[in-house]
Amino acid sequence: MRAAAAIVSLALSGALVVATAACDQDGSDASEAHYGDCEVSGRYGEFHLSPETAGALTVKTTLPAPGWWNGDAPDSVKSGYEYCMAANIAYRSGLDRVKVENAPFPEVVSGRTKDFDLALAQITITPGRSRVADFSPPYLSSTLGVLIRDDENVGADNIRDVRIGVAEGTTGDSFVEDRLKPTKPVTAFANDPEMVTALEEGRIDAVVHDTTILLAYPQKREGRVRLVGQYRTDQGYGALYPKGSPDRRELDRIIKQLIDDGTLAKLSVVYLGAAFGQDPAKIPYFTVAAGS
Repeated sequence: MRAAAAIVSLALSGALVVATAACDQDGSDASEAHYGDCEVSGRYGEFHLSPETAGALTVKTTLPAPGWWNGDAPDSVKSGYEYCMAANIAYRSGLDRVKVENAPFPEVVSGRTKDFDLALAQITITPGRSRVADFSPPYLSSTLGVLIRDDENVGADNIRDVRIGVAEGTTGDSFVEDRLKPTKPVTAFANDPEMVTALEEGRIDAVVHDTTILLAYPQKREGRVRLVGQYRTDQGYGALYPKGSPDRRELDRIIKQLIDDGTLAKLSVVYLGAAFGQDPAKIPYFTVAAGS
């Protein structure tokens, strides 16, 4: 699933603002478009999609996901890295809103659902997932972080001998089972807050999950937990499309444009930088201990 981002250090003056009226360079009217608190850029309607819902970009995700989707329910999300990424895709496609649909992460990556245009849920691109769904080019690199209680001493040399929690169906889940080979049972959780609460309460001793997700918790939980290391995965996040999507090529073009023109770098600074509270590059890198 989801992991440490290569955050681009850009100085961004001012916050992103609502864009409720605009015209593209050809004079197309976008006065009825609404994208929450996101700034949109580029040319309105430059690209052409065949959306699942007329006039809207339907996006699957898994909530809550602070920094990525700021809000606990689809109707309350107005900002965040992936939400504003979706808003820019909608704008450049001439679609006037983003329709957010919440679903459990295993369902999003399973290939079982077809009623959406794309999914943005910090989804790591893997060969297994690529067999049941299509992916965009990666838009963010990923690593797996290790979160522990602040008063504990867990590191690369002893992590396989403690009780580990993972998010169900994620790359962290498979990494722990296949690479770390822990000596104690692993607990899989349906959502991230439940998993971190179990860590705080002492029901597990460490969490292995995407670094970009775990980075937010030390400051949110007021020092009760800390991020002590991360594992390289040589993987990245991609937008997921239903297998055989007719819009795959056009969506790939939009996402590549968002990368090349710096839009995603700005969103990273504004939303992920604020959520992380620390530089992910300074977190120590762990290696899998011999014999694991």
